[in-house]
Amino acid sequence: MSFKFLKRSLWPLAILIAFAIGGATGSFVDAQQMFASSRSEVAPLVSPATSDTVKPSPTTFAPVVQKVMPSVVNISSSHKVAADTRNVEPFLNDPLFRRFFGDEFRQPLVPRDRQERSLGSGVIISSDGYVVTNNHVIDGGTDIKVSLNDKTEFPARVIGTDSKTDLAVLKIERTGLPALPLGNSSNVQVGDVVLAIGNPLGVGQTVTMGIVSATGRDLGIEDYEDFIQTDAAINPGNSGGALVSAEGQLIGINTAIMSRTGGNQGVGFAIPASMARNVTDQIMHGGKVSRAFLGVMIQPVTSDLAKAFKLSKTEGALISDVNPGSPAERAGLKPGDVVTKLDDRAVTDARALRLMIGDMAPGKNVRLAVLRDGVERQYAVTLGDQPSDKANSSSVTTNGATTSRALEGVALEVLTPELARQYGVTRTMKGVAVRRVDPDSAGAKAGLEAGDVILEVNRHPVLTPDDVTRFIREGQTDSALLFVNHEGQTRYLAVPTK
Repeated sequence: MSFKFLKRSLWPLAILIAFAIGGATGSFVDAQQMFASSRSEVAPLVSPATSDTVKPSPTTFAPVVQKVMPSVVNISSSHKVAADTRNVEPFLNDPLFRRFFGDEFRQPLVPRDRQERSLGSGVIISSDGYVVTNNHVIDGGTDIKVSLNDKTEFPARVIGTDSKTDLAVLKIERTGLPALPLGNSSNVQVGDVVLAIGNPLGVGQTVTMGIVSATGRDLGIEDYEDFIQTDAAINPGNSGGALVSAEGQLIGINTAIMSRTGGNQGVGFAIPASMARNVTDQIMHGGKVSRAFLGVMIQPVTSDLAKAFKLSKTEGALISDVNPGSPAERAGLKPGDVVTKLDDRAVTDARALRLMIGDMAPGKNVRLAVLRDGVERQYAVTLGDQPSDKANSSSVTTNGATTSRALEGVALEVLTPELARQYGVTRTMKGVAVRRVDPDSAGAKAGLEAGDVILEVNRHPVLTPDDVTRFIREGQTDSALLFVNHEGQTRYLAVPTK
């Protein structure tokens, strides 16, 4: 029963009560006046807001949706799925089977490759037919088709992709399309109202509403991440669709959801439009994405590492390794340096530095402010062209340690050429091999693993387990700073000593 219907249903009873009260005072007219008076006293509780109350929010986003929706498209592609014949082929090829049943009976039983169609969404970003979507929507796909809002369908060709941001640009042969240019997402704030538009679960174009739940999210699923998080309902099929502001500006490309069921749980993520614009512009004009390359391995500055390096705060990007022959090596950067600024822009953490460099073009000259041994130094670097090898741009993270004695539960031994080969490092590497790490030890909780090679302790090279013990003891600090190598990748770890 609605509230409106409930109000109507009580009127006769109210009139009877008022009449009875009026009868007691001597007139039906008095009762009518009393009823009218009681209604006038209640009226302000349900009357429209006055001028000095909070201004009501818009009751509809229909004008924004009508403007934006024609720019959002559906994308379908075919994927070839290879048949699994591992358990069937030996049986069907058995001589006894073939003798009794023959090849004519065998052929229908052999599993065959099949074609699967996947569905996603995209956004028209230019009137002459360029469409942006997610790389995972069309990756490995053939026979890609784009369906417009008016149900017309066009074959699409892939202009270029960028797996490091999960973006792709398609082209259809049509002009005069309703484009929705990528906007400026740098002004997006937590609490902003947003609309997600796409084709969830293949049901057709759908609009959902929510707010920006967070910005700058890093999930570890792509090389370059700066996700906008939203609670607007996003489901499979929304990938590549539009995240727009309440004013109808394209602020993001919907990309991922965090879910235990595979469906919407109010935690969705979109690639910011500013990042997407840089990628799509390069693809549209050159067919590929070129990123600058510094040539360092970086990791966050944890509170333990800050103490070990005698830093006043946990900000900046700690360089754990420098690639030989890289722009960083030529400029003079070294492991243990902490990058705090890039061209006078603060580097808050390792992710920030990675995004800054990745957003620049090869050949650009930059100036880095670096802390080395507590002293700030300035370095001029000419950035190179990033290699395709993913490992060159990856970062190494370290977990915070707990309070227990350093190396308790850790088995060490001299690094021999045989162990070096087993651990995947060069035979000439000098250090101490980590044979075993107790899972509950401080070393394990700080990130130390079996297979690591300890190269330095508190900035001193080590060759034997006794060296490790001695430099930890001589450090006389709350934590020991270990420089370790794991299968060719180096990182710093701060392990508590007390």
